[in-house]
Amino acid sequence: MLILGAGNPFRQDDAAGLHAARRLKAQVPAGVTVMEAEGDLAAAIETWGGQDAVILIDAMRSGSHPGTVLKLEAHDRPVPASFSRSSTHSFGVAEAVELARALGRLPPRVVLYGIEGKNFAAGEGLSTEVERAVVEVVGRVLQEISAHA
Repeated sequence: MLILGAGNPFRQDDAAGLHAARRLKAQVPAGVTVMEAEGDLAAAIETWGGQDAVILIDAMRSGSHPGTVLKLEAHDRPVPASFSRSSTHSFGVAEAVELARALGRLPPRVVLYGIEGKNFAAGEGLSTEVERAVVEVVGRVLQEISAHA
């Protein structure tokens, strides 16, 4: 299993996926790989090769309340547009998943966790709402890992 936290560490809440990945690194069992992706996620498709499951965590902008967590089983259906324009990456999570699907390189199980951001302006640190959501997502991912084992 691969867990990939995406984000821009210099765009406040856009770093939500990175913060989640950093917390998970210290808690996942052997055999689970946790990676961080800053910027373009097209290269992430290469890391998916041979994985039976991938969990992607990123910030999003869907119009929901800040800190809202959206879970999507991306192996079952296309990623909605709210994920496509959700972050400051040039090639985001939605585009990476859909490109992998088009190329026949989508792992059997792909789960997306989107965290609704509040502030994507230049700077570091998460809003209180997004920090709470990161803690929630870390707990949910750890439950997924246990269920997958």
